[in-house]
Amino acid sequence: MLDANRDRWMMIAESLAPKLTLSPVPVEAVVRLCEDAAAFHGWKAQSVAPASALGSQLIEPGGEVCLDFGRHIVGRLEVTLAGVTHPGHAEAVLSVRFGEVAAEIGPSVVDKTGKLGGEWLESVPLRVQPGGAVMCPTRRAFRYARVRVEEAPGPIRLAAARVVEESAVPASVEDMRLCRGPADLIEIDAVSLRTLRNCMQGVFEDGPKRDRRLWLGDLRLQALANYVSFRDMGLVKRCLYLFAACAYDDGVIPACVYERPRWHAGTEFIPDYSLLFGPTLLDYLEASGDMDTARDLWPIALRQTEVLRRFVDSDGLFVDPGDVWLYIDWHEGLDRQAAEQGTALYALEKLQCLGRRVGADAATLTELSRRYEQMSAAARTRLWDAKQGLFVSGKARQVSWASHVWLTLGGALSDDEARAGFDRLSNAPNALRPVTPYLHHHVIEAMFACGLGARASGWLRDYWGGMLRHDATTFWEVYDPEQPMLSPYASIRHNSYCHAWSCTPACFIRRGLLDPYIDAAESMTHAAHNAST
Repeated sequence: MLDANRDRWMMIAESLAPKLTLSPVPVEAVVRLCEDAAAFHGWKAQSVAPASALGSQLIEPGGEVCLDFGRHIVGRLEVTLAGVTHPGHAEAVLSVRFGEVAAEIGPSVVDKTGKLGGEWLESVPLRVQPGGAVMCPTRRAFRYARVRVEEAPGPIRLAAARVVEESAVPASVEDMRLCRGPADLIEIDAVSLRTLRNCMQGVFEDGPKRDRRLWLGDLRLQALANYVSFRDMGLVKRCLYLFAACAYDDGVIPACVYERPRWHAGTEFIPDYSLLFGPTLLDYLEASGDMDTARDLWPIALRQTEVLRRFVDSDGLFVDPGDVWLYIDWHEGLDRQAAEQGTALYALEKLQCLGRRVGADAATLTELSRRYEQMSAAARTRLWDAKQGLFVSGKARQVSWASHVWLTLGGALSDDEARAGFDRLSNAPNALRPVTPYLHHHVIEAMFACGLGARASGWLRDYWGGMLRHDATTFWEVYDPEQPMLSPYASIRHNSYCHAWSCTPACFIRRGLLDPYIDAAESMTHAAHNAST
């Protein structure tokens, strides 16, 4: 299957490469970075001058200025040096540090603690002649740019600064802004779309600052938000074909693919990501109606559930092999067995739907149904704790939101049982809670699935609204209101503050799922607005 199709799939993917839209964004203000114990990450940007004052500010050699562009941007910084008279008119050497949030560039430049290293931590050197302009040679993701004068024959002035923004999406977020509804949901939706737009580049990137990779778990959620907003079906199709073309020799879809030096599979294999290829393909079919692509990629979607067998015992229970990356969430102490069981059930159920749509043979559909029933029964007999009324995971019989959420989505519980489980989790202080928007999305999805719409609405407004209250203009990779310095990489400077899996509030808002749960006062305001228009 792979050998016969790999080159063709790659050709299809490459034919769908987008032409990026370029648009200028001016600097909004000059700011000062200040340590502030009350700020979420301990640093804040304090405005000291409007952008119009930039050209009048002299910067001595060794001095610096911090530019605030007002929101998160993906693109290339361009600075213009005022024409000043110095002996020999020698060029100035500048260095620029970029930050998505103030805390990234507030600490000392030598502070590079953490598990990762990368160019996003480094200053970018720029050389510019008096009266000339220079553009950063690489694309960056940032809100703040700290420009330092490393060398100059005397004081200099920046006449102007702007960013040439890049995205696969022609429409601006302001063009897509909702015109009515509660103010907090309008803003959450807009920031969701900015997060998505900034991650839509040559592919759906996971985060434009750091990895810039195409990850399957992120793609699934980005595509869902895309279907209710920008509707760029070509970019989703491109990503699906890239995953298929870059599958390992045994047909397993990798967790991510790299663009350079040419498109190739990453070494990361995550079972819960690979299993979601089929559901992602089904979502694409339902949104686009593209049956040809669904039929073309059906065999490799089916292959992902066949690979699952290596992790399942004779009873149909997922067994953690101990040497494979199981993701589910970034919570360090999470036991993932039960959540993986739920993910497998979810994938098997969705694949049956996809198989019926593409005309799969009866024997294949029967086998998928048999495996689903076996794994569902194993979840009830091996993982269900009747005394607690919750699923448990692993040898320690851990209770977590992840386990309950994914087994709810996988259909292992009735709606009544799922609703009761959410009540029990809320009153179980030892139950491990989500720490990423990725799992928080699935919490909301599971709540809607079992009829807890009002609770899901409140959860969304509280969690994503919390990031807005901390001055987010795009949504973050990791956010736990109780742990401001939480990072899976041992340093918040490595966290992504515009991250793919965080864009999904738009899915719920734009599908109208939250509308019935807006409180009476908001509903009256909404109705009055509709009447007036």
